[in-house]
Amino acid sequence: MIDTAQIYQNEEGVGNAVKKSGINRDEIFLVSKIWFTNYEYAAAKKSIDESHKLQTEYIDLMLLHQPYGDRYSAYRALEDAYKEGKLRAIGVSNFYPDHYIDLCAHFDVTPAVNQIETHVFQQQIESRKYMDELGIAHMSWGPLAEGKNGFFTNETLIKIGEKYGKTGPQVALRYLLDRGVIIIPKSSRKERMAENLNIFDFKLSQDDLDAILKLDTSAPVIMPSHHNPEIVKWFMGMVKK
Repeated sequence: MIDTAQIYQNEEGVGNAVKKSGINRDEIFLVSKIWFTNYEYAAAKKSIDESHKLQTEYIDLMLLHQPYGDRYSAYRALEDAYKEGKLRAIGVSNFYPDHYIDLCAHFDVTPAVNQIETHVFQQQIESRKYMDELGIAHMSWGPLAEGKNGFFTNETLIKIGEKYGKTGPQVALRYLLDRGVIIIPKSSRKERMAENLNIFDFKLSQDDLDAILKLDTSAPVIMPSHHNPEIVKWFMGMVKK
């Protein structure tokens, strides 16, 4: 799986890499996201077509990147593209329970995924309850907390890892998997990528799970809450530009 987005401005590069890789298209799962300044229906529909810079006849999963702007029109564009076969699945990103509960009440197609900040310090327990109720899969961005809050030196994670011959980050990723969270750890280092993949040969005990649950602060660490007035003002500044 490769996670990209319009705002990352790398769809064309990802498309070139996939094409040159020689890997069969059905073995690659491509995710992209519509940026909220494209949420008006016509603009959203156009931006979906422009995301075919990925050089593929379909995109496996397309998300609304933020909960701001005319998300209803944008989701309608996603739903129509899904029904046309351009998108294999559709969903949302950074949506809180009030956002996706409202959205689900107005559309035929329930979001397949909600991609939100999730790691051991922000486990999204409350949000997950409603996602499970609606049948929305939980995908984590920032599963390594971007190293914030002392993530790489956390004593609880390190101590648990020593029992299994694993690192603290490997324990943190395994914990999310055990909770049924889809993880997309990010690294530019090949050896770290290999480490992130090497988490399928051990399983955490109930005591381990209980100890890691206690690390949850129920608050964002990487990005302020999307309900925070200052963060909303910051995003709205992009609209004016």
